[in-house]
Amino acid sequence: MTARRFIALGVSHLLALGVGFAAGIYTLPILIAPPPPGPAIVSEALASSEYRGVFSRDRTDSDTLHWGEGDVAIGASSIAFVGSLAPGPDYKLYLSPEYVETESAFIRLKPSMVQVGDVKTFDNFLVTMPAGVDVSQYNAVIIWCETFGQFITSARYQ
Repeated sequence: MTARRFIALGVSHLLALGVGFAAGIYTLPILIAPPPPGPAIVSEALASSEYRGVFSRDRTDSDTLHWGEGDVAIGASSIAFVGSLAPGPDYKLYLSPEYVETESAFIRLKPSMVQVGDVKTFDNFLVTMPAGVDVSQYNAVIIWCETFGQFITSARYQ
């Protein structure tokens, strides 16, 4: 086997390994996601919410792989979402005292935010509000990917 052929095979195998790894990172969250909450549960949470907002694909740091689109309802006991999110690992839901739509703004304000919980479904979700969190003290809800430090989407609710 010539050195040129050996290098070509090595490069092609590394490329295939890289593509497979990237595909695995993208599809694994989809494969292990629990079923989304039923319509009755989400409807009940929407009806009892105090605030509403909209996640949109057009946020500054949202892109083809990191986006959310739909209606979010914030209440004293839960946050409900009806819509779709780009699949990804380790999504966290935050409440922020200021509206943000960039990674740099998120990082700057993260110490003043409260992490509400994990987002594990990509079509609709319901996250229980931690005890002692006063949603009126915040004005935006944000989805952030902790593993990769990626901004996904945000919504202003007051």
